[in-house]
Amino acid sequence: MTPNTPPPRLRPLPRLIFATRWLQLPLYLGLILAQCVYVVHFWIELVHLLQAALGDGHALQILVQSIGYHPAPSDSGAATAVTSLNETVIMLVVLGLIDVVMISNLLVMVIIGGYETFVSRLDLEGHRDQPEWLSHVNASVLKVKLGTAIIGISSIHLLRTFINADAYDAKVLMWQTLIHLAFLVSALALAYVDRLLPHHVADH
Repeated sequence: MTPNTPPPRLRPLPRLIFATRWLQLPLYLGLILAQCVYVVHFWIELVHLLQAALGDGHALQILVQSIGYHPAPSDSGAATAVTSLNETVIMLVVLGLIDVVMISNLLVMVIIGGYETFVSRLDLEGHRDQPEWLSHVNASVLKVKLGTAIIGISSIHLLRTFINADAYDAKVLMWQTLIHLAFLVSALALAYVDRLLPHHVADH
């Protein structure tokens, strides 16, 4: 079909079935709203971190509770209160902020890649801000990219858990590690299957 050739006219039933792809539009709009919630959460955590760095004890306690930080008990066995911003708290909060950014990146891939693949073209060809991966995205590539993004998010969660290992039971540490390995194996399997599938080179 040449560029000037009009698309074939579909019969009523195929046209109706094909139009059902637009039912996914509210789902992607909902993900955009979810991303807005993540943006608000990011800035709230960042403001609390800045306030705690300036000596605000209330903001510090909010941070400690939000990250679930439990410092190691003293020699007498009593719990040690967090009275000032320390390196561990800063690291856990920053890792949490990075986690929010990575989840936001995942949402962008799902929203843009999913809409482009399953709903309608975005017509971004030639746009200077077009994502590099969008030019060759398909359902298989999208799955692999989502798998690698989930591994990155899981890695951040696992690192936060190990930094604050005193607050977790050994079984929790073991299961989080096993789940992370399961994500890793799944992503490798998806990438291997994608490599086995035939790839058609688009005509230019």
